[in-house]
Amino acid sequence: MAFDFNSLIDPLTPYLNVLQVISVLVILFVIFSIILKLIERRLLKKVKTKQQKSNVTVFVSLLRFLFIIFLLVIALSVYYGQWGDVGFIAGLITVALGWALQKPISGVVAWIILVTRRPIHIGDRVIILNIKGDIKNITLTHIILNEVGGTIDGEESSGRTVMIPNSIIFEQEVINYTQQDDYILDEVVTAITYESDLEQAEKIINKSVKKIMKTYWEKFPKRLSREPHTRLKFKDSGIDIKVRYFTIATKRNSITTNITREIWRQFRLNKDVEFAYPHTEVLLRKKDLADK
Repeated sequence: MAFDFNSLIDPLTPYLNVLQVISVLVILFVIFSIILKLIERRLLKKVKTKQQKSNVTVFVSLLRFLFIIFLLVIALSVYYGQWGDVGFIAGLITVALGWALQKPISGVVAWIILVTRRPIHIGDRVIILNIKGDIKNITLTHIILNEVGGTIDGEESSGRTVMIPNSIIFEQEVINYTQQDDYILDEVVTAITYESDLEQAEKIINKSVKKIMKTYWEKFPKRLSREPHTRLKFKDSGIDIKVRYFTIATKRNSITTNITREIWRQFRLNKDVEFAYPHTEVLLRKKDLADK
């Protein structure tokens, strides 16, 4: 009598199928874990702060958690013999998560771009949504700014902290003062009367800038000019002298104040130049006096 091998295998078939599915899922999980580990290493090479390292860990853990849920859905569908429902269930989960977590997911994707592409760095002075500030931190979901201005007219710290969602970089322009370096072009405007000695005024203004900027310019890169230059414009009550020079972005306000103060002092010591301001003068000519 021939031995029926199938009679021995048939009772084990369900268990073999389960083992086969489990094997496939384990292999998928191992492959995904390896890929995730490579992504984690690449991201960790880009980050610079302890907080950003924590963000990477949280992000990787989130991806691993979502993938495990996906594998469980597949395992349950296979166990109950409903392979055709896998795609349907996965689709429903994807749509539900996408709708419920649209903003957070966009924020995480934006964070990945911020960490890998580096359009902005911690310490940069930026303008986002018309909010000016220095970047304190870039978390998994938000950009943290130390606000500059805001409560005052100028570029000094207001003491307030502003949290801006990372996803905003997909919707709004971001102005970065210091992406290339910490230096920007600035100007101080001084109005003088038409009776003033223009050349003398320009010399005083340029000299004042050089005096204040001398210690800062010593640390400037060689490619930046150390020479101020002036531009002139006629106004109703006088001539505007605009002196332009490279300065430190984060110290712009205090440096401008010191230059303005120095120009004021030098103008007060010189009789050939005077500040212009809106006012009315009555000029009497000799002919007018004779008529009287």
